[in-house]
Amino acid sequence: MKKQIKSFGLALGAIIVTGFMVPGSFAADNGEVNVYSARKEALILPLLERFENERKIKVNLVTGKADALLKRIQVEGDATPADIFITVDAGRLHRAKHAEVFQPLQSDAINQAVPENLRDPDGYWSALSMRARPIMYAPDRVDASKLSTYEALTDPHWKGRICIRSSGNIYNQSLVSSMIEAIGEEETEKWATAFVMNFARPPSGGDTDQLKAAASGLCDLAIANTYYFGRLSASDNPENREFASHLKIFWPNQADRGTHINVSGAGIIKHSKNMDNAKALVEFLLEPESQQWYASINHEYPVVPGTKVSEILQSFGEFKSDDLNLSVLGVNNRTAVEVMDRAGWQ
Repeated sequence: MKKQIKSFGLALGAIIVTGFMVPGSFAADNGEVNVYSARKEALILPLLERFENERKIKVNLVTGKADALLKRIQVEGDATPADIFITVDAGRLHRAKHAEVFQPLQSDAINQAVPENLRDPDGYWSALSMRARPIMYAPDRVDASKLSTYEALTDPHWKGRICIRSSGNIYNQSLVSSMIEAIGEEETEKWATAFVMNFARPPSGGDTDQLKAAASGLCDLAIANTYYFGRLSASDNPENREFASHLKIFWPNQADRGTHINVSGAGIIKHSKNMDNAKALVEFLLEPESQQWYASINHEYPVVPGTKVSEILQSFGEFKSDDLNLSVLGVNNRTAVEVMDRAGWQ
């Protein structure tokens, strides 16, 4: 596979392209598929190379930020070379659907492989991998018997003890979106207002920063996606493994709706010139070997039931996940952002 990995950004309303092939250089033929991916190259390229070698279909990959890639697809319109858009978080997948850049995924193989709650109810996108967003805690400072639900993190017992990233982060927006669906907007706002009062510090940094802060004693709890903990645990850097060794995972809401989950996913572009190849690639990414690769390399949970997971994921233990259809996370996103703003979540 020839590396055609390019990046771009948005500035002053214009698309800034660096070293990228112009749309006309993407030929539409029976042996090609063009992928726009918000996933980093290392987390998608090996699978695309295997697809190319096995199926003899050339893959052109463009990587970039999720919102910028979506904007590019919209700007390119029916001239877009993109056949597939891969991104993370159901909220972003919903944005792409709402922007009308997808067409329905007409595939019995996808519908049979992926649970209904991990697919768009109208068929516009499918999950490719899954992550959970549980509570990570320092066992030397936290009695796990005091933990129970996301809602219970408003208890004064946790005042000044919680680390979490900003309200601008879509992972947190989706968590709040799921709570709105479960307990309603009014109760979620009450929760968020009290939750913010228990923060150990103003939100800063990404999920890894929250985990390191909890391991270092800057806070006692952190909410983060599981694959970040998996990366620390499997890191070649002894310091990162040391951070992970000071933390444990608690699965909240096991007695009711289950722990909040989210996904990476893909949709086929409405103006795809290589639709059959695009569908074949999405189906390929859901095959057992591809699903196992995600689990082993990035410590994400497979979306296809029965797929073997890595030893690190096994070490996290089994948990009950929220079976909410994840399209709701996108539907509730605007309300979630407004709730977080009113709650003073920075």
